[in-house]
Amino acid sequence: MNQSVNDQRLFDLSCDLLSRPSVTPEDCGCQDLLASYLTPLGFNIEAMDFSDTKNIWARKGTTEPLFCFAGHTDVVPVGNESKWLNPPFSPKLIDGMLHGRGAADMKGSIAAMTIAVERFVLQYPDHNGSIAFLITSDEEGPFINGTTRVIDTLEARNEKIQYCIVGEPSSTNELGDIVKNGRRGSLTGDLTIIGKQGHVAYPHLADNPIHKAMAALDELASTQWDQGNASFPPTSLQISNINGGTGVGNVIPGELKVQFNLRYSTELTAQNIIDKVNQLMDKHQLEYDISWTYNGLPFLTEHGHLLTSVKESIKEITGRDTDAQTTGGTSDGRFIAPTGAQLVELGPVNATIHQVNECVKFSDLELLTDVYQRLLEKLLLD
Repeated sequence: MNQSVNDQRLFDLSCDLLSRPSVTPEDCGCQDLLASYLTPLGFNIEAMDFSDTKNIWARKGTTEPLFCFAGHTDVVPVGNESKWLNPPFSPKLIDGMLHGRGAADMKGSIAAMTIAVERFVLQYPDHNGSIAFLITSDEEGPFINGTTRVIDTLEARNEKIQYCIVGEPSSTNELGDIVKNGRRGSLTGDLTIIGKQGHVAYPHLADNPIHKAMAALDELASTQWDQGNASFPPTSLQISNINGGTGVGNVIPGELKVQFNLRYSTELTAQNIIDKVNQLMDKHQLEYDISWTYNGLPFLTEHGHLLTSVKESIKEITGRDTDAQTTGGTSDGRFIAPTGAQLVELGPVNATIHQVNECVKFSDLELLTDVYQRLLEKLLLD
């Protein structure tokens, strides 16, 4: 055993998962590997594949409460492989850090969940309630055939999750310093400002959409949408893409395309935002078309049994106090929480996610496994 490894089984599973190049929507056998660990523990493995996306719903037990671990086996592309200290799909422990694409986001968490459940079930075979895993290969991509489709299936048969832990890398500086008990909503607008193409020397015969849009875009970017609230920071808007022109210097473009995204609090609804953007465009007398992409509604798990148990488990295992936040991007929690589940995101430090040389402190994965097991004990034992 490597001197930096106390839990060889956790290390072996982590490395086996990390060695598989499961770039979205590929799974590369990760879910079959997890099934090989869960089946001997009494889990029923149900494949729920939709289009190019592999999903599994693995459940042990039929009674409530139903505790679910949720996660994804897909990873983002590696980028410039020559810049990696070690090949991204050849996991290696370097100075206590486990390197590999997906180490933090989020194959390390999946390994920790699996080993925690294995320990718990073997130690407490007559535990209360049920345990489940909801694992997808489409979280980093278009997210249309992954968790959302599994949840639709569960809802159709009235199979309800009471408690859910999503293994997203929630920690900032030390394991467990931050968990996510909610997320902001995400709404993307694709705006086209319509003008009239023409020669730059004859502007009176054209209508420049870039000139027309400037004041409106400035107001859009500077608008204060709300003040946030006790659980959410203020809503923010970022213009992410602008495209106009033909690529030559003597043509006034006929249209300007602008893409922007809002991360919004529970002080607003998507319709509030849409109405306000339309009013702003009309105020500036623009001719425009706009389409909207709903990336996720805001959700919040209030302080209750799950969040209290999460904080207690982290404190007992690590000695650290935990701050529950709603900042950051979206996660698949946005599909699970609306069903009524109490949901918290709890995973390792996120400092290297999506980066070259992604890595995680292996001792943190060992601690995370202990935290997950302690949480199961709090929720599923008398």
